[in-house]
Amino acid sequence: MIGRGETKGASAGRTGRGTGRRLAWIGGGVLIAVGVGFAALMFMGHREDESQATRTVASTVTDAARIEQGRYLALVGNCMGCHTAVGGTPYAGGRALPTPFGTFYGPNLTSDADTGLGKWSADDFWRALHNGKGPDGQLLYPAFPYATYTQVSRDDADALFAYLRSLAPVRQPNRDHELAFPYNQRELVAVWRALYFRPGSDAAKAERGEGGNKEVAGGAATDAQLLRGRYLVDGIGHCAECHTPRNRLGALQRDASLSGALIPGQSWYAPPLSGDAVTGLGKWSAEDIAELLQTGISRRGSAAGPMAEAVHVGLQYVRDDDAKAMAAYLKSLAAQGVDARAVGTAPSSTVMETGRGIYEAQCTQCHKASGEGVYPAWPPLAGNLSVTAPDAVNAIKLVLRGGFSPSTAGHPQPHGMPPFGQALKDQDVAAVVSYIRNSWGNAAGGVSLSDVRRVREAR
Repeated sequence: MIGRGETKGASAGRTGRGTGRRLAWIGGGVLIAVGVGFAALMFMGHREDESQATRTVASTVTDAARIEQGRYLALVGNCMGCHTAVGGTPYAGGRALPTPFGTFYGPNLTSDADTGLGKWSADDFWRALHNGKGPDGQLLYPAFPYATYTQVSRDDADALFAYLRSLAPVRQPNRDHELAFPYNQRELVAVWRALYFRPGSDAAKAERGEGGNKEVAGGAATDAQLLRGRYLVDGIGHCAECHTPRNRLGALQRDASLSGALIPGQSWYAPPLSGDAVTGLGKWSAEDIAELLQTGISRRGSAAGPMAEAVHVGLQYVRDDDAKAMAAYLKSLAAQGVDARAVGTAPSSTVMETGRGIYEAQCTQCHKASGEGVYPAWPPLAGNLSVTAPDAVNAIKLVLRGGFSPSTAGHPQPHGMPPFGQALKDQDVAAVVSYIRNSWGNAAGGVSLSDVRRVREAR
């Protein structure tokens, strides 16, 4: 009996050791798999497109012409919008850029050697624009939209760099970003890049000219015009950065490109630029689009908020041929079904009656009883993208705070919208905005009291 017991014990011991070894092998395999996966993730997150990384052929373009081209591109791309503090020196940085992840600060782009681009080379600048890395290989936060700028050509990147290097040096140290944990751990940007960044991929599509001829309002656009328009809209103009929804990690939802989005950190809604008839550009002509880009106004509506700034600072200087190309490309985009999502619950008859009374007392002098406005002084409300948008934030904000269209060469003295936030109670604002969103053919749903309060309390 004693012998049998010892044999069973030895057998159990061998079984236990065998199980332990198997678990150790499994654990080791899991660790190896995790390690390989992590290494692959880091590789993907740090990869670069090496094409055109180094300039070896001398350009035939004169320095003066290259600098002028760069100046034009900086205007089209509204570089000042992120790299100039309010009241500060142009391109010297310091502009606060609030986001859901914290506040970023635009860096100094002047030629200062210590705080700007003075020690950068053209290859360094290309690497930042095309691959999202600093001269030392540091991963840049995608608040700098290199996921879009990767489509910019090397020639244009060199021109832009030549212009920035021609700026007088301004010694203004760059501010550290103020980010919450874990977003302040820069190396984690590699994970974001591995998931969402493909250097040069969209640029390759543009170079191949995918898309072909498409019919647009006013006639057929040529391949060259559509290609140029796509390049300006999707590349240097980076329109998707505002007009495309993002996921929880701040990456653009490419399958919904230009379908409209609430701009993170700014509480403004950028409307769809696709062909949707009510919420997008479906009823706009190419001429309407080009006019708004260059003057901030059109017979279909006017620019406000961040778009007004973009027009004032940069887009008003877009050449006629480029404005037409951008308009042709945007008119070639198909509808994305945003209209169906925009129609909300219709307001009650009581709300509509209240809103109508407020509108007649406060708004008809400028916008008329028909909601058609008076071109070019006061924009129409019927069919206005900011009025019929899926999110009513723009209309609410303009009623509360008022605003001006941008001052441009084509429209130097715009009329303003007075603020009504002090004169109207929140329930009155909700009623009048509900009224204009559901009159003259508009059918965008009502606005609640909480909607107005949220906008009034926002920065």
